[in-house]
Amino acid sequence: MLNIADILNRYLSHINMPSVSIIDVIEIILISFFVYQFMVWIKYTRAYTVLKGLLIIGAFLLIAYIFKMNTILWIVSNLAGALITAIVVIFQPELRKVVEQLGQKKIMSAILPFDPGKEIQERFTDRTVNELIRACYDMGEAKTGALIVIEQEIRLDEYIRTGITVDAILSSQLLINIFEHNTPLHDGAVIMRGNRVVSATCYLPLSDNMELSKQLGTRHRAGVGISEVTDSVTIIVSEETGQVSVAQDGRLQRNVASAQLREILEKAQNKKIVDNNKLRQLLMGRVKHEGKNNK
Repeated sequence: MLNIADILNRYLSHINMPSVSIIDVIEIILISFFVYQFMVWIKYTRAYTVLKGLLIIGAFLLIAYIFKMNTILWIVSNLAGALITAIVVIFQPELRKVVEQLGQKKIMSAILPFDPGKEIQERFTDRTVNELIRACYDMGEAKTGALIVIEQEIRLDEYIRTGITVDAILSSQLLINIFEHNTPLHDGAVIMRGNRVVSATCYLPLSDNMELSKQLGTRHRAGVGISEVTDSVTIIVSEETGQVSVAQDGRLQRNVASAQLREILEKAQNKKIVDNNKLRQLLMGRVKHEGKNNK
């Protein structure tokens, strides 16, 4: 009776293992790095939704190939060139953006954070939260309409480009002055990135949701519309009632109290405490250990 070792030797003897050189290892590391960066990038863009749709189509074509659905395969093979061109056109803004981000990325600092101490990572500060709440309810009392979009993971560059660049530190006075009646920047949306007002008078997509109340105007539909296609948090101040509403994930919360708004904004902060000392101590300990061995 053959033992397990003999069986393994019989099957493994027919397998030719390729020789792996240092260049092959470097190639694998580089390919893995770029694939990882691509997946991280695409996860936080609208292209991620399109990619999931393409994967579903790919699964359908795989089924068609397995079951030999020749008509479907013939159609796809004749349209393959046009489909590739269409994908490049559809993803043109995203592809340009990823190349720009790749040029700006500090690779080593992303891999090895050497900054000592504990670092608080957050999208915006507590001061920004307080200024936002103060501005929204001050405008609500004066019945000044406002539409404020807070950028999250998905970047809003295509909507920022439709407005006028402001690039100023956010304050309640700034927001109130922007949305004041008859001022040049009051019409449209303000987009926030971090602690700054990036752009004003921005155009947003309107929601087609038929379940929204007919009493809601363009401002509320735009707030819900941008929340349907991105992960942004949008604050809407009604010009008619002075009520503050929040649109997120395609849903609209109306007549939000200041405590509720603070809770939503603190969640959007995504505050994290990162301890960079651990990696630094690990590397320092390794260096000291190697120094002792050399002695």
